Amino acid sequence: MTDPIPVPAITTVAVLGAGAWGTALALVAARAGRTVRLWSRDPETVAEIGDRGTNSAFLGDIRLDPGLFATTDAATALAGADMVILAVPAQASREVAREFAHLVPKGIPVVSAAKGLEHGTHATMTGIIAEELPGTIPAVLSGPSFATDVARRLPTAVTVAAADDAVAARICRALSSSSFRPYATHDLVGVEIGGALKNVLAIASGIVAGRGLGASAQAALTARGFAELTRLGRALGAEPETMMGLSGLGDLVLTATSPQSRNFSLGLAIGAGGSVADLTRHGTKLAEGAHTASVAVEFAAMHGVELPVTAAVADLVSERIDVAGAIDRLMSRPLKRETA
Repeated sequence: MTDPIPVPAITTVAVLGAGAWGTALALVAARAGRTVRLWSRDPETVAEIGDRGTNSAFLGDIRLDPGLFATTDAATALAGADMVILAVPAQASREVAREFAHLVPKGIPVVSAAKGLEHGTHATMTGIIAEELPGTIPAVLSGPSFATDVARRLPTAVTVAAADDAVAARICRALSSSSFRPYATHDLVGVEIGGALKNVLAIASGIVAGRGLGASAQAALTARGFAELTRLGRALGAEPETMMGLSGLGDLVLTATSPQSRNFSLGLAIGAGGSVADLTRHGTKLAEGAHTASVAVEFAAMHGVELPVTAAVADLVSERIDVAGAIDRLMSRPLKRETA
């Protein structure tokens, strides 16, 4: 019997995207002892991180770890990287991956930190990585985590998925610290579906709260939403343990119950009577779930799966229906046995 081939350690991490989550994950990698280079298109963000040790546009007055290196030069960020974290919004992931494909070293993990499905193609984030960065190893990080909590070193646990268990474990080792605990899995599908749908369901939960429909409705919405998430995951071959774990139920519970979630907050505003058109006109940036809802419905239909709560959110966001109409539609669905 031959000895297993050793998996090389990750020492240098490039993070593409210096928003709240990208900056928080750069801190995670630095605290785990890695050399980290954080890339942003915005020279003001890079200057603030270097000069003042803050990223106020995304993380307020949280002090970042000394020495966190940020740059607007992607070639500098990616040179010699053993791992890349792609931390841009889901709908921008393909553009960024394609733009810098010639700079990303072959044979290394590229970890998506976005949660969503791509418009038009219905592609998952790791699907985009596989298409745009051939020769790299697609992976995904997801789970119940707010960037501000992570940046403040509050205890956080997430899931890391890669098709090869050894690669997933290698990524976990590269990011693990006393305040950040990643768990490894090979279930890419389960982790990505959980991350994408929980954002949509958080909007629905926020609408229930904003409309003042009560705790009973809130609990019912969360349970039926989780049934949708599980149903789609099962149809795509996801493992039940993943759906019940951090990147499924755990992330749904967090995102669907806290105003810290941009998706939940968007739902609150809609439930309180705000229209998406008015919200965007006054500078509100739509949360990821608003972009994912219609794509998830189309994607599920391709696989013969019904997502009534997700479909209601898609119609609310596109303003094809109002909140009262969505409630009537959901409550008048045919009676049936409670199954996932």
